[in-house]
Amino acid sequence: MKKKIVVLTGAGISAESGISTFRDANGLWENHDIMEVASIEGWRRNPELVLNFYNLRRKQLKEVQPNSAHYFLKELEEKYDVVVITQNVDDLHERAGSSKIIHLHGELLKVRSEKDENLILDWSEDINIGDVAADGSQLRPHIVWFGELVPKLEEAIEEILTADIMLVIGTSLQVYPAASLIDFMEYGKPIFVIDPHSVSIPNNPHIQVIRKTATQGVKDLEFK
Repeated sequence: MKKKIVVLTGAGISAESGISTFRDANGLWENHDIMEVASIEGWRRNPELVLNFYNLRRKQLKEVQPNSAHYFLKELEEKYDVVVITQNVDDLHERAGSSKIIHLHGELLKVRSEKDENLILDWSEDINIGDVAADGSQLRPHIVWFGELVPKLEEAIEEILTADIMLVIGTSLQVYPAASLIDFMEYGKPIFVIDPHSVSIPNNPHIQVIRKTATQGVKDLEFK
């Protein structure tokens, strides 16, 4: 029986493919205050601004490709049962070929009804004011914004509780509740954290920190 590896990925792994992140710019994302474009309050204040912002993100996504760290996680499936839990809303893990992916914060290539969070559609083009779901309500990005619950959190926790090894790649562990997921790993089992920046980690001797980017850090991983 294959050992199980659960991987938590964040913006750092996608940044190496050319996807911009807001945490490297003092809370600004493409010159927008993050709360304007990634909160439920921002959506209610100015939905057109929010739609335009994510339309640009969707266009950008078509111009980038998975990197060697994404492909490394796919290759791990040859020897391990691998579950990727990602905070990223891009589809780079899918395009690299990973087979088990949980998107904590939603997916850029999906939309949903403004009223019914379970009415979800695949969507690769722009969303405009006036584009409506089957229930007649405005379509919005299928993104979990600040101020909203994280519906996939329980599913992610269940995967971590049965993991043998945990990898944390490209996340500062500062965005909650995703940052708390590392606490659900059974004490004594190995955790590897790959990030070039300072990362907030629990006091645990079984955590090994690799201060490198995702593409470089995965080369240093050694586990049985």
